[in-house]
Amino acid sequence: MALLKRSLTLHGHRTSLALEPEFWEVVDEKTQAERRSLAGLIAEIDDNRDPEDPLSSAVRVWVLKQIRSAMD
Repeated sequence: MALLKRSLTLHGHRTSLALEPEFWEVVDEKTQAERRSLAGLIAEIDDNRDPEDPLSSAVRVWVLKQIRSAMD
């Protein structure tokens, strides 16, 4: 499965994040529903992750939690 890479500014630094399209779909839906920027959402996830965990993994776990909470 191909990863899609997106570039963004995170805490004043340019970075890129590569995720599978299915994960980006959930992230995009959430940013649109909340009318917030991609960088803002990713910064929030970044601020709340364990520094030892890769950002891409933290975003995937965040997506999983979003889906699970929607099922409740």
